[in-house]
Amino acid sequence: MKSLSHADVLKLKRWNTPTIYNGWETITKHDITQGFNLEEIHDFMPQMGPMAGYAVTVQFEPSNPAHLKSNANAWSEYRKYVASMPGPKIVVVQDLDKPRVIGAFWGEVNSNIHRALGCVGTITDGAIRDVDEMCNAGFKAIARRTCVGHAHSIPVRWGIEVEVFGCKVQSGQLLHADKHGFIAIPKEDEAQLLEAAVYMDGNECNTVIPAARGTAGMTIETLLAGIDNAGKQFGVNVRNKFGNPGEW
Repeated sequence: MKSLSHADVLKLKRWNTPTIYNGWETITKHDITQGFNLEEIHDFMPQMGPMAGYAVTVQFEPSNPAHLKSNANAWSEYRKYVASMPGPKIVVVQDLDKPRVIGAFWGEVNSNIHRALGCVGTITDGAIRDVDEMCNAGFKAIARRTCVGHAHSIPVRWGIEVEVFGCKVQSGQLLHADKHGFIAIPKEDEAQLLEAAVYMDGNECNTVIPAARGTAGMTIETLLAGIDNAGKQFGVNVRNKFGNPGEW
């Protein structure tokens, strides 16, 4: 199944991640309580807005110096994997030291290198450092925390399923992320995702939001009746479009 065009991925960035979720839940046959972060995240660059792209996955274990000896070419081999993947790309890093924080995979140098390889940012359940320099590189970071050192930072395994913030992510999976969290889209849901998200946003703006905002001079009875009717119309619209009532 063909991935979205770069243009359509860029269009997904025009919407926040909750809106993308609202679109996704109307089209998916998957469990809508899964597929996104179940643990708290920290968006260190909220001013950069949402990011969207395809996952490149990697595990590292900065507490363990043995990895430096077991594969002296690990960084070079890992970067070839990153370069081989279609973009735009989001690097999903599982820190095998979790819940400890021993060192950061990300800093100024690694961010600039990955930006050159077509990566727009990272989601890591470990740490980052050089936050200002990462911003200057145009590399967005969603992480657990910051730290000062990198310790024995080296890729251990890559191109595999990883788990970050309680969510499993496959290499090549479409991701959308912002200050609210992130969502990993199943492959079969990619094609309809943009249309569904745009429709659901418009449906809200045409029904339940004006019912709640345009209330000047109304009695409470009229206001409540209007909200009830708007909620019903919201559901009718979604059922007619996708055969699914959505959140209302």
